[in-house]
Amino acid sequence: MSALSNSRFLKMNGLGNEITVLDLRGSPHRVSAAEARAIAADPRSRFDQLMVLHDPVTPGTDAYMRIYNTDGSESGACGNGTRCVAWAMTADPVMRRAGDGDLVLETKAGLLPVERMSDRVFTVDMGPPRLEWNEIPLRDPVADTRAITLDTHLPEAPELRNPSAVSMGNPHVVFWVSDATAYDLAAIGPVLEHDPALPERGNISFAQVTSPEHILLRVWERGAGATRACGSAACAALVAAARKGLTGRKAVVSLPGGDLVIEWRASDGHVLMTGPTELEHEGILSPALFAGAA
Repeated sequence: MSALSNSRFLKMNGLGNEITVLDLRGSPHRVSAAEARAIAADPRSRFDQLMVLHDPVTPGTDAYMRIYNTDGSESGACGNGTRCVAWAMTADPVMRRAGDGDLVLETKAGLLPVERMSDRVFTVDMGPPRLEWNEIPLRDPVADTRAITLDTHLPEAPELRNPSAVSMGNPHVVFWVSDATAYDLAAIGPVLEHDPALPERGNISFAQVTSPEHILLRVWERGAGATRACGSAACAALVAAARKGLTGRKAVVSLPGGDLVIEWRASDGHVLMTGPTELEHEGILSPALFAGAA
């Protein structure tokens, strides 16, 4: 029997980005890729990202988070999921940690301070973007990641050329388009996600800058597919747009699920993401889910 059998979970969302939160603090168990896929297969616990809480690693932090995509792969960052975890650790009667006030959460990508702005709105400090080709990472050296070479093999879409690349703890490629709704994510996304130029695969975004303060964004998320919202992609798009002079350092990023306010803070280069959370339901993981997920 899996150690996850009969574990309590929260099903949440951040702008429609489906998030499942699982609390393993006090347990040595680490979720396997097969277990993550099994949880994703159940309609009640289905997720775009699974946020698993572990005991703190770095002194002064509140929890260590492991982040899983629907295919069982791990991600280094999920802004929408981090806001959901912040709500759970400040409001859920079971997961709530002692004390009120702000949080510091940790992932393999680094520390994420979180500030509660209102009952369900949180600001996550996503840290500084990584802009060098080997930090993103890209396969080949690039002098300027504001425009990289990534051939989409789509002659009917000539504007899908020379996207920007940014890492927000996970790799992002941002295409600049005149109409973000004009592209079939399900057809284009998987090809670009697995492009050989992206050794760790990539999150693929189509960004339409409507003003210096507003970006429309659609995202194919690495390991999860087309998503209603992706917080780290919104951060990457704002950074990339500001670097190209298309926006200022703060803008509203509109995704199919709603709006995020993204600021690339000039004082320290950190990217701040502000947005809402929603609790959908809680549940228990059935032992039957893990019959083939040893």
